[in-house]
Amino acid sequence: MPHLSVRLPLMSAALVGALTLNDSAVSAGEPRLTYPETKKIDHVDELHGTRVADPYRWLEDDVRTSKDVANWVEAENNVTFAFLEAIPEREAIRKRLTELWNYEKFGAPFKAGGRYYHYYNTGLQNQNVLYTRGRLDDEARILLDPNTWSKDGTVALAGTSFSDDGRFLAYGVAEAGSDWNTWRFLNLETGKKLDDELKWLKFGGMSWTKDGRGLFYSRYDEPKEGQAFQSLNLNQKIWYHRVGTPQSDDVLVYKRPDEPEWGFGPHVTEDGRYLVITVWKGTDHRYRILYRDLDEPYAMPVELIDSFENEFSFLGNDGTTFYFKTDVDAPRKRVIAIDIRKPAREHWREIIPQTKETLEDVNIVGNLFVCEYLKDATTQVKMHDMTGAFVREVEFPGLGTATGFGGKRTDTETFYSFSSFATPPTIYRYDLITGKSTLLRQAKVDVKPADYEVKQVFYKSKDGTKVPMFIAHKKGLKLDGTNPTVLYGYGGFNISLTPGFSITRVAWMERGGVFAMPNLRGGGEYGEEWHQGGTKLNKQNVFDDFIGAAEWLIENKYTSPKKLAIQGGSNGGLLVGACMTQRPELFAAALPAVGVMDMLRFHKFTAGRFWVDDYGSADDASQFEALLKYSPYHNLKPGTRYPATMVTTADTDDRVVPGHSFKFAARLQECHKGDNPVLIRIETKAGHGAGKPTAKLIEESADMWAFLVKVLGE
Repeated sequence: MPHLSVRLPLMSAALVGALTLNDSAVSAGEPRLTYPETKKIDHVDELHGTRVADPYRWLEDDVRTSKDVANWVEAENNVTFAFLEAIPEREAIRKRLTELWNYEKFGAPFKAGGRYYHYYNTGLQNQNVLYTRGRLDDEARILLDPNTWSKDGTVALAGTSFSDDGRFLAYGVAEAGSDWNTWRFLNLETGKKLDDELKWLKFGGMSWTKDGRGLFYSRYDEPKEGQAFQSLNLNQKIWYHRVGTPQSDDVLVYKRPDEPEWGFGPHVTEDGRYLVITVWKGTDHRYRILYRDLDEPYAMPVELIDSFENEFSFLGNDGTTFYFKTDVDAPRKRVIAIDIRKPAREHWREIIPQTKETLEDVNIVGNLFVCEYLKDATTQVKMHDMTGAFVREVEFPGLGTATGFGGKRTDTETFYSFSSFATPPTIYRYDLITGKSTLLRQAKVDVKPADYEVKQVFYKSKDGTKVPMFIAHKKGLKLDGTNPTVLYGYGGFNISLTPGFSITRVAWMERGGVFAMPNLRGGGEYGEEWHQGGTKLNKQNVFDDFIGAAEWLIENKYTSPKKLAIQGGSNGGLLVGACMTQRPELFAAALPAVGVMDMLRFHKFTAGRFWVDDYGSADDASQFEALLKYSPYHNLKPGTRYPATMVTTADTDDRVVPGHSFKFAARLQECHKGDNPVLIRIETKAGHGAGKPTAKLIEESADMWAFLVKVLGE
């Protein structure tokens, strides 16, 4: 989609995994772990008249440049891996995960420049490979194989952009999981790599001109030496690159030095006439919109939407009529048309009105609006013609998640993938004329979906709000309160959690474990009101929703506090950190991954300033009080028995800098009282999660589930 936003990504589904049910827990007879001695410094900040101690401030320093931090990381990893290596079941869990993971993975095909493309993985390849073919029944050939870019699989393909004429491909390369991408170019006719290289791209967009001679892209200035992984990202600009020329010759198209926090997403309309610029300044879907007439060489960008009050996600155009997905007077979203010759609001036309379901995404394919809705967090897809008249609904085989439905106005076909918790991905071709779905590929996994049960329940949160939750497990589960259970959550940034397939979840369930996933406020499952209900001064609602889910599972005999583990990554890591500090007695184990743990300083690093939309900022006195009240790092209390915890992070995470997890783990080890292990596992040559090689995913998942075997066993 051409519209852009900067978000904390939803963590991989691979973050939920296997558990052996009859293993012994940590016993009182075992020696207590000895943690590294972490130095404390006398550092105190005064914020709005409140003195806030930060004794582990030094752990914010970059591990690549600070010897002290590097030594601390090594010492912590030594303790963690010694603990993990002593767990007898660790190798068996790793082996089973490897067996399950080893199946052919097909991505849904897509068309570009008259050819078909799809991603494929033979099973255990570290990175997916991009293939191409002229027709669907032709034999596919490899176009890009990221597995050849590094020996350890830590260099990944970070995105693609095809020229409309089918001559060129621009593709992003990410190293060690960093958000920074370098973009390179391939001549699709000759198969030869070009010398062109674009550096310092992240959180932006790229779009080719109709003639295929060049493209528009957004990037930041090169960071100062040694600051690439920690400094704030400011002053993004739009540039034009002509194929075959060095980046130093690129033409500056748009900048706003007076607004250093603004970011820009360029998109050339399908007819090639206009450059549409989506302007954002955070994670909220509230955009300003500009356009430039590309037929006029001296034309200046014209402002169409001049405030950040609402979402305006550009979908496409018919000449001067621009179509947008918007939440103007529609918190669950609708589609409108704006004629740029008569841009005043009184001339806007509603094309597809708001419904009771939440409109998640829209593509214009085959002269149809393909609208993807969420109905109680499951996918519903409806087709409308260009006047907005309803055409048909796509029929799916059950409750699950469908993704895809891309294409051009001239296409007569599109493709999608469907999956659910126990249903492996299935690829379909969809005929836009007849409305018929044809099965293309079904993943062959060592899983029998009929052996599992997936249900959706609704429970009441602390304030009476009704919250949905998916629960998945093997059929025949006894509700006796003894089932090991993983409760996974996110709850933020308008991101919706939907039922999708995960090898590690299957490995958990095949051993008798329960997997539960509530749709917390802060997400996008029920539109903007649901999202705002879990942001800023309302953030405690998210934690209350998650705690309410745990209490419901216990009350309904799915599990007990001795058998309940909580898990989440990124914003979900914050969720786990906040809940384990607020209700430590409610959980037996906690797995916070790459979490935002210092709520007073997150906005001072890399992409952190974008998250003020959801969290607020400690720079604001009224928001400071709320942030301090739940900030995981600041709410650890000495002498408290916390759940068995394994924090996970990575040294190249430049989204949520690892200092968050470092400081939290150090403070947790200082405050914790009892025999429960409280550890931190720090991955090397990895980032926030995107592009992580298969080998690392399996090892990390095996370590997390081995940890749970040890601490949740009978």
